[in-house]
Amino acid sequence: MHIHPLIEDSATLADLCKRLAKSDFVTVDTEFMRENTFWPELCLIQIANTEEAAAIDPMAPGIDLTPLLDLMVDNEDVLKVFHAGGQDLEIVYNLTGKTPHPLFDTQIAAMALGQGEQIGYSNLVDSYLGIQVDKGARFTDWSRRPLDDRQITYAIADVTHLAKIFPKMLEKLRKTGRGDWLNEEMERIGDPENYRNDPEVAWQRVRINSRKADVLGRLKAIARWRELEARNKNLPRGRIAKDETIADLAGNPPRKQSDLSKVRGLSASWAGNDIGGRLMAAIEGADPMPADEMPSRDERGPALGKEGALVADLLKLLLKIRSRDISVAARLLARSDDLEALAAGQRKGLAILEGWRYDEFGHDALDLVEGRLAFAVQGGKLKMTRSAKEDA
Repeated sequence: MHIHPLIEDSATLADLCKRLAKSDFVTVDTEFMRENTFWPELCLIQIANTEEAAAIDPMAPGIDLTPLLDLMVDNEDVLKVFHAGGQDLEIVYNLTGKTPHPLFDTQIAAMALGQGEQIGYSNLVDSYLGIQVDKGARFTDWSRRPLDDRQITYAIADVTHLAKIFPKMLEKLRKTGRGDWLNEEMERIGDPENYRNDPEVAWQRVRINSRKADVLGRLKAIARWRELEARNKNLPRGRIAKDETIADLAGNPPRKQSDLSKVRGLSASWAGNDIGGRLMAAIEGADPMPADEMPSRDERGPALGKEGALVADLLKLLLKIRSRDISVAARLLARSDDLEALAAGQRKGLAILEGWRYDEFGHDALDLVEGRLAFAVQGGKLKMTRSAKEDA
């Protein structure tokens, strides 16, 4: 495989993308910094196919990333391969308003192949290639220039290894017939809505016990204010105000700006400065949350109750057994919310009662809930047995 020197000019990047556009797939990774900013600061992009690999410097003066971004979001003929690519997708979304498509995430694929729920990149490389990844540059400040050869070599290895792993993984998926299992998951992680930071729904990230419309209305207004402040200042949300602080403000609103000096987690200077004034304006202008925006009492479905909670525990045990038997990560088969909803009597709109999940697990889960399946110990191992009525 040919490894290019660091690409720092638009013409070389355009030529690379022209060649890569003829590939069946490309592997992609990014290096970024976000500890001190609201928006992740893109510092390096690595990309490869089976023949060549390169690192691209997005911080190089005058470089035009358009050909690369077009390859990512507009070229439907080239599969984009990531490992645990959520933050990479977020960066592409921030730059384009779109997400890479079509895409493949090797961490999710590993779930279908029984390699755990969140296998790390280093373990994946070791598993497929028998290579120990050099972790020495993990804590590099990727925003500093110049980057040395070791840093660039370390970064490019992420995509060159992945270019060798992906075909092996694809072959395993074909042999096991599990490739179709992943389509829904890949579409789910690629949904642009996952990466859109809408200030109007920022309150949904904040944990709060109250269900009062006036409290939730203030929370919505304060969370919106924090989101806009963080964006405008390009600071992490927590640098403006922590979640517990804005939840406390929503439940116990100050009567006047001078009272902000008494709020734990806020600077005393907010009692008289502009940012404190904007916060008070948000609190004072908040309306009670409309009924159609109020969270349901149990967003997971009908109330479980004590017996339902026991049934849900049995379903989780069944899931553990089934995922072990077919060698697939439990989280890919079913989520806890679906198990609890099934235990509480819900039958519609559950992923485990549709498609391959129903065939592999949902059918048994339904039989357990409805009394056609039971646990038994045979030869010292926990097994599932059908009722006599079901066997007949």
